[in-house]
Amino acid sequence: MPLFPIFVKLDGRPVLLVGAGPVGEAKIAGLLSAGALVTVVAPTATPGIQTLAEAGTIAWQRREFAPQDLDGVSLVVAAVPKDIARAVYEAARIRSVLVNSVDDPDNCDFYYPAVVNRGDLQIAISTGGHSPALAQRLRIELEQQFGPEYESWIRRLGEARQGLFARDMDPDERKKKLHEMAAAAEGPTSTSGPGLPGAGMVYLVGGGPGDPELLTVKALRILGQADVVLHDDLLTDEILELIPPTARIECVGKRHGERQMTQEEINRRLCRYGAAGQTVVRLKGGDGAIFGRASEEMDALRASDVPFTIVPGVTAASGAAAAARVSLTDRRLGSALVFLTAQRCKGNPPPNWKAVAALGGATAIYMPGGHEGELARQLIEAGLASSTPCFVVAGASRPDEQVVETTLGELPGIQHLPRPALLLIGVLSAKH
Repeated sequence: MPLFPIFVKLDGRPVLLVGAGPVGEAKIAGLLSAGALVTVVAPTATPGIQTLAEAGTIAWQRREFAPQDLDGVSLVVAAVPKDIARAVYEAARIRSVLVNSVDDPDNCDFYYPAVVNRGDLQIAISTGGHSPALAQRLRIELEQQFGPEYESWIRRLGEARQGLFARDMDPDERKKKLHEMAAAAEGPTSTSGPGLPGAGMVYLVGGGPGDPELLTVKALRILGQADVVLHDDLLTDEILELIPPTARIECVGKRHGERQMTQEEINRRLCRYGAAGQTVVRLKGGDGAIFGRASEEMDALRASDVPFTIVPGVTAASGAAAAARVSLTDRRLGSALVFLTAQRCKGNPPPNWKAVAALGGATAIYMPGGHEGELARQLIEAGLASSTPCFVVAGASRPDEQVVETTLGELPGIQHLPRPALLLIGVLSAKH
């Protein structure tokens, strides 16, 4: 039977949910987000539904379903066994109320689609109840194609549309102009079309510790759309090879005492390319928001009114822990995890090592840079035992990965490992 696809306004409309188990609870959030007035009918309910009822967010009738529960209802969702769902369906048909019975196509008037939600852009996928799994797979594929940036792009299109309707112009000309705006822009990351703002989009993307398979799906998708990529020196060749050949690629790294590009120049380029309507990827190793100077770049982009999005990555500490096959949060050792960097901005005070030592748990020190001996001395003076286990991990997740297990007391005597390296302190290996 062919289905008629529609998007329904439920704001202020009464909706009935029959059944208050985990499946029923999962349906409530979507109904509430659409503004529906939800009433639940069931003898018992999950703790989550009880909490919503106690807060007055929903109404809960603690009893079995009765046909009169359907009076005045716009929609009904039945999350109950099939025999009860059949009774709900038959009673609803008499009253011309549309029904969805969860995982029960025979007792349904409508199905829940798999939805890609990007603000006012919604893409609904249905297989007519034949394969919800396929609908979910298609949703995941479409989410990769239509990223979160579509939300702001659709909003800008709407603002441009309102501007056209506010003008006195020929309807056919207006219609033509609207189609030109949608067709010429070709998406949120391209140069603006008629009537749209000119700024592009800057993505601050974490590239992970080095293994290209540790890139997030989102990072890979955005990298494939890039017009310009500004990358640091911590990215592996395997990751850089994923950049489209049509993209402009600029290395803006700062390592090994070579001539450096200043942070101010990096900021200037990000703003310039973004303001020119380009899709710009600022690609950094690990997670760029952890010791990656992302805050300075965000400040510059905000000051220039250039839109940006943060795409987090697998941080170096996680990569190092995986390489050493240890947990960063072992409850047998403590309940704290401290991230520190051995490289400080000029004028910043050193860490409070006594506070770090007193916390317990693990400490991850980024960019130890050959200062392992001094770090060990300060931590021992702060109260950590010289027998505290630690690891130095270089090139985590890369083919040339190196892992050295030692103790805090023996740390000053180990051979310095090549960068990028990370120091893990207070983590337990299988030896312990």
